[in-house]
Amino acid sequence: MAGIATNRTNIALPTDLSQEIIQKTQEQSAVMQMARQIALPGRGLTIPVITSDPTAAWVDETDAKPVSNPGLTQKVMQAYKLAVIVPFSMEFRRDAAALYDALVERLPLALASKFDATVYHGTAPGSNFDTFASATAQSIASPNTYAGFVAADADIATHGGIMNGIILSPQGKSAVLGALDGDNRPLFINSVAEGVVPTILGARTELNKAAYKAGTPNVVGIAGDWTQAMYGTVEGVRISYSEDAALTINNTLTSLFEHNMFAVRAEIEVGFRADVTCFNKLTA
Repeated sequence: MAGIATNRTNIALPTDLSQEIIQKTQEQSAVMQMARQIALPGRGLTIPVITSDPTAAWVDETDAKPVSNPGLTQKVMQAYKLAVIVPFSMEFRRDAAALYDALVERLPLALASKFDATVYHGTAPGSNFDTFASATAQSIASPNTYAGFVAADADIATHGGIMNGIILSPQGKSAVLGALDGDNRPLFINSVAEGVVPTILGARTELNKAAYKAGTPNVVGIAGDWTQAMYGTVEGVRISYSEDAALTINNTLTSLFEHNMFAVRAEIEVGFRADVTCFNKLTA
């Protein structure tokens, strides 16, 4: 057991807490499940990106062989800090296991939801972080749901990608489940009893609440070539503990000591890069 010390008390938490939180963050993040993971040093990383492939040619036996170089560019993946502070009542300290369970339950969801929402349609934390806010939009609204997915597949292919993954919000799932053929049979599910959409046009699907954004029209999902997306973290989640800090809770500066509370801060350094042209937003 490792101690997380303050100037007043010491609370014991399992040493693998940080590793479990980052693991569960990855499990709850649809983007992290779809994209490739790379090791990211604290100073950042320069990533070579192939923009065009070399071209081969037929030649006679003694002819000079053609020289064809691939097109290359570079992107910098930079780590940006993502953090959350969760306050608790002191009653959690009576049982370290209860605190541990609460941390593992609450922190990964908070980190994963913010990371995913930023990648889908948020404001990037910096210039070396990609988002899909500017990606081409395809409508999957009824009665053109199937045509919308085909259009997304075609657009991604035009930009050199293969649509291999689709992330749907619950609203996007409803739009897909409502798609019917000419005989009023569901197009995208094996059976009504299952109620799941494992694949669409051969592309794996994941369900994620953060993929929804209200607007005109609403964004209900993201489709793309996820081999063209990658994320990296510098290290595991860093955990800090305090019972003396003042936090802004419900827009009011609150003294933890005065209210018999304590707070746990979790932060990770994470980066994300993608070829945005190989992704389409799905709207309905």
